[in-house]
Amino acid sequence: MPSFDVVSRINYQEFDNALANCLREIATRYDFKGLNISIERKDKTITTLAPDNLKLKQVNELLQTHLIRRKVDPRVINIKNSETATGGTVRQISELKEGIDQESAKKIITQIKSLKLKIQVKIQGEELRADGKKRDDLQEAIAAIRTIDIGQPMEFVNFRD
Repeated sequence: MPSFDVVSRINYQEFDNALANCLREIATRYDFKGLNISIERKDKTITTLAPDNLKLKQVNELLQTHLIRRKVDPRVINIKNSETATGGTVRQISELKEGIDQESAKKIITQIKSLKLKIQVKIQGEELRADGKKRDDLQEAIAAIRTIDIGQPMEFVNFRD
């Protein structure tokens, strides 16, 4: 019986490469010369430190462009509000979104059920498994899932016949 999985994963190696490239560009840019700007990743949190909100916004945009260059979807970052830190700087703690949450999973399941195809969809932790009798039905379901915007990238893995 054909099946596939819908997952949301982050390639941490490419993410770290994009982060290193971003830090390298920050060190060489003229408008950031002599400023205390840092970006750090610990597990699933990113801490950005900048002198003011304008520089913080520029650093976030720079990080997003480097993520796109490394083929990492920038929607994996859940940007939170900034807060004041010591020394008159601004700190922003962002989270990395990995895995499909329950609300998004239910949204995907209702979209597939509305197609009225013979497909069963199960939630398995932070991923979905879709089973069906026909390969064409599964491909149609994949096309329908791609139209849904859940605010994070989705991958289709383990497509089996």
